[in-house]
Amino acid sequence: MEELKNAIYLDNSAWDLLLFGGIILIGFILKRFFSNSFSKIVFRFIPDESISIQDCVQLIRKPFELLIFWIFFYFAVKNLHAPSIWNLEPIENSGLLYFAKKGFESAVIFTITWIIVRLMKVVIMVAQEKWNGADQKSKQQFIPFLNDLSMVFIITASGFVFLGRIFEVDVVALITGLGIGGLALALAARETLENLFASFTIFLDLPFVVGDNIQIGSISGDIEKIGFRSTRIRSADGNLILVPNRLLTSQSLENMSERDYRRAKYTILCELSTKPAQIEKAIAAIESFIQEEPLCKKKIPRVILEGFGAYSIDISVTYFVQTKDFAKFQATKQSINLGILKVLEKEKIVMARS
Repeated sequence: MEELKNAIYLDNSAWDLLLFGGIILIGFILKRFFSNSFSKIVFRFIPDESISIQDCVQLIRKPFELLIFWIFFYFAVKNLHAPSIWNLEPIENSGLLYFAKKGFESAVIFTITWIIVRLMKVVIMVAQEKWNGADQKSKQQFIPFLNDLSMVFIITASGFVFLGRIFEVDVVALITGLGIGGLALALAARETLENLFASFTIFLDLPFVVGDNIQIGSISGDIEKIGFRSTRIRSADGNLILVPNRLLTSQSLENMSERDYRRAKYTILCELSTKPAQIEKAIAAIESFIQEEPLCKKKIPRVILEGFGAYSIDISVTYFVQTKDFAKFQATKQSINLGILKVLEKEKIVMARS
């Protein structure tokens, strides 16, 4: 032992060099054990085993192993000294050792940020599994928003720590300065802030959820995603429409998916030569046929002789289909239209020509 301590290589004893190598070796051996143990501890806090232990370990292992390596590396080099023959500047001066120290601190900050991001990913995965199902749409749409918001918060906080630790910036003074300049920034980014606050209003008020079919002005379609600035709407013809959130909260919006019934209304134009008896039989047959449809039983259809046009006798048909699904509504409407055509054919009623 004394021989190892007395043997000097590059201004460091052989014992210190062996201790350095031993600590690094132990770190490589134990990093997998520590990362798996930490992952299992995190997994214990997950309710109802929403995700598997393998998924949890897979997300957390790499960043935590890197953190374990940096910890062992710190203790390994703590007792080592830079050889005097290298003529390196002290850490207090802006030399190679100073930059090495700042690089090590930057790596640790990056690694801790990586771990926090992965822990947030675990939370997101748990939320996705817990809120899975058609009855959890209002919560499902919050997941992408929560993910984006948490990433912004984590990266911003990490940036302030990085500035304070690495560049020795007075973070409190910096935040105060940002607060003073916040008014000018708010004026410059007024529309962006309006959209951001509108997104919070949408999540709190829930005028619609992802998957709903809405109509706002001349725009209609299914909600695909609600973001910070805009909401993505997929129109019936497949186009993707980006609508600023402030527009969704500042004007009237019709949520088609919240309707218990969908109404169909149109007019049948019959020739003026059609006899009253034919009209009466057709009206009764159409009403009876519509009421036989499973989705049209709860609300009585209205089939009436609307009036007389210049070239036609007008029969008004109004009925309600009990469904929120537009595809089902279209299928039921098609079935009823075919039935009406058969009734007109049976009663020998000819459609008027304009």
